[in-house]
Amino acid sequence: MDEYILEINDISKEFLGVKALSNVNFKVKKGEIHCLVGENGAGKSTLMKVLSGVYPYGTYDGEILLEEMVQQYREINDSVNAGIGIIYQELSLFPDLTVYENIFVGNELKKRGIVDWNQTIDQATEILNKVKLKVIPETLVKELGVGKQQLVEIAKALSKDVNLLILDEPTAALNDNDSENLLELLKELKDQGISCILISHKLKEIISIADTVTVLRDGKTICTLDASSGEVSEAVIIKNMVGRDIKEIYPKRLDKKVDENVLELKGWSAYDPELGRRVVENVNLKVRKGEIIGIAGLLGAGRTELALSIFGNPRNYKLQGEMEFQGEVTVLNHTSKAITSGIAYVTEDRKNDGLFLLQDIKNNISIARLKELSKNGVLNVNEEVKTGEIYRTSLNIKASSLEQIVGKLSGGNQQKVSIGKWLNTMPKVLILDEPTRGIDVGAKFEIYSIMNELIKEGMSIIMISSELGEILGMSDRIYVMAKGTIKGELNAKEATEEAVMELATQ
Repeated sequence: MDEYILEINDISKEFLGVKALSNVNFKVKKGEIHCLVGENGAGKSTLMKVLSGVYPYGTYDGEILLEEMVQQYREINDSVNAGIGIIYQELSLFPDLTVYENIFVGNELKKRGIVDWNQTIDQATEILNKVKLKVIPETLVKELGVGKQQLVEIAKALSKDVNLLILDEPTAALNDNDSENLLELLKELKDQGISCILISHKLKEIISIADTVTVLRDGKTICTLDASSGEVSEAVIIKNMVGRDIKEIYPKRLDKKVDENVLELKGWSAYDPELGRRVVENVNLKVRKGEIIGIAGLLGAGRTELALSIFGNPRNYKLQGEMEFQGEVTVLNHTSKAITSGIAYVTEDRKNDGLFLLQDIKNNISIARLKELSKNGVLNVNEEVKTGEIYRTSLNIKASSLEQIVGKLSGGNQQKVSIGKWLNTMPKVLILDEPTRGIDVGAKFEIYSIMNELIKEGMSIIMISSELGEILGMSDRIYVMAKGTIKGELNAKEATEEAVMELATQ
């Protein structure tokens, strides 16, 4: 019996003459966890779409072998019927349906043409036990947290008797605890004989779980590393991903002591009428000129709510307390007032809230400053192009032109466009909410370097991040939140992961 469940042989794929994949080769052994890594735009997603039948046979060159048999998928159902389950980063669940309905949607259990709901619930319960999700099958999906929804997605895939499970960035939106639980589940599935392909930018996760790692770069296979031989390390993966050594993932900058407060909150609270409770409570916080303030905490700690309450309060919280901005007591009761005052907010959800994915780069960069770029209601297109080019160059946005549609860019370049949009408003305080979520290590390094340059120029940054390494590596001071309150302030030079987590779990 052959030891490989999947063999990808010389797969190539072009889009309008541009090669997204060029003779890609890799093999997945039976009962292993095989990690696929590479920078955004390396070809990972394109390869998975070839493998799943999204790009059908005939639209690419090369060969797919599953259990030694050549596969020619014409549609997604062909790969599903062959025993391949793919879980994408964006969850594809129906929030207003129950857990058991989501698990068997499109794959209903029928008796004489009628859905057998009793059998459906019984089998859903078995699968939920398999993925260790302790919820009542009748629970609506919208009532579950993101971590549990991710497990429902896996349960949905397992309901179709998969032999090969592919997960694209499954932990991108999960907290540390949910991520750890998910990785443990993958190990258990491996023990049950299910092979897994895991796509992730989180190198620590990869090192902790991978049996084998394949690196893609510029649409090509660079190498395959065997964990059992000691070949898998952060330094080796990074070098092969980006083609160079990045000895310091968090670039250093010169210490600069400035005591001038740009923003200060005193007794700051935010009451959410929809939830019927305070989401931010009695926060005291200072942001000095030319420093990066890290806001750490678990999901649900109130970090994003705090950021939005500062940025013109778009969710209409009932606010209490005092905000001083540039030495004056300030009331920012609308996002437009926050922008004109000099505060900008880069959202954690760039695809839904941060960018217009169907518009081009220049439109996205100019959108927050249309008044300044217009006269008598008519947009000055020349100024828009000039401004867009400034930020495309300074932020190193990799695109064929300013007219390139943002939705076609890699995640890292989309994030640069989102940052460029807000830098165009010339803020004094830039709030970055999960600035490197879902982007690769090379793009992260570029974002960090941009942040350092902004600080050097005198801007102040409030950075919300769920990555402790990022918080410790980029912050000057760290505020740790839990249950809407500040549990402590730490000097980043002396802070440790343990100290941050101790405060975050109070």
